[in-house]
Amino acid sequence: MSVVGVDVAKRSFDIATPLPNGKVRTKAKLANEPSGFAQFAAWLEQHAEPHAWVVMEATGTYHEALADYLHGKGYRVCILNPAVIAKFAEADLRRVKTDKADAKVIAAYGQQKNDLLRQWEPEPPAQRRLRALVRRLDDLKEMQQMEQNRLDVAQTAVQASIRAVIGHISEEIAKTRKAIDQTIDDDPDLRQRRELITSIDGLGDTTAALILAELGDPLKY
Repeated sequence: MSVVGVDVAKRSFDIATPLPNGKVRTKAKLANEPSGFAQFAAWLEQHAEPHAWVVMEATGTYHEALADYLHGKGYRVCILNPAVIAKFAEADLRRVKTDKADAKVIAAYGQQKNDLLRQWEPEPPAQRRLRALVRRLDDLKEMQQMEQNRLDVAQTAVQASIRAVIGHISEEIAKTRKAIDQTIDDDPDLRQRRELITSIDGLGDTTAALILAELGDPLKY
């Protein structure tokens, strides 16, 4: 079974696949957007088996759209913790400071550790929406605290402006909290898991939303 390593950055990604003769076929700087995904699909049709493993590192959110696309095309996608690849690279003395080499390293890992690869499945849309909302709420609360800190030491001339900003942020916090509750209420699976979490003494809706957003199904842990 062929393996393709993918090194994903914010705006582009590189690909590599080991060849039977020991060499590696590579392609660099494909756009991390639909046009690049289409190029990759054409490359895969020419150079990989129909259900090849496509292996990549988890890179924040940069890899998600590509992973979704490849999964939809029927490829087996494996997303690894970067620490796993780093440890493998260090052991094999393969790591060098170029993206192209990173794709080779990821491909080599997939080829050598084929039996350890686990197929990635996309999260349900409600799960992704919940995570985005919870993280946005955290950002808003941080912004609110920053403005409050400014207000505490501000000159009179700018206090009204700061209070206006705090008021706007407070409105956005309320809207975001409502959206979080609605997202969970509208999804039977999330709603059931929230009930499970909040049945534990000391865990309320806010903590439940954070756990659901960042950990997903608590029964898996």
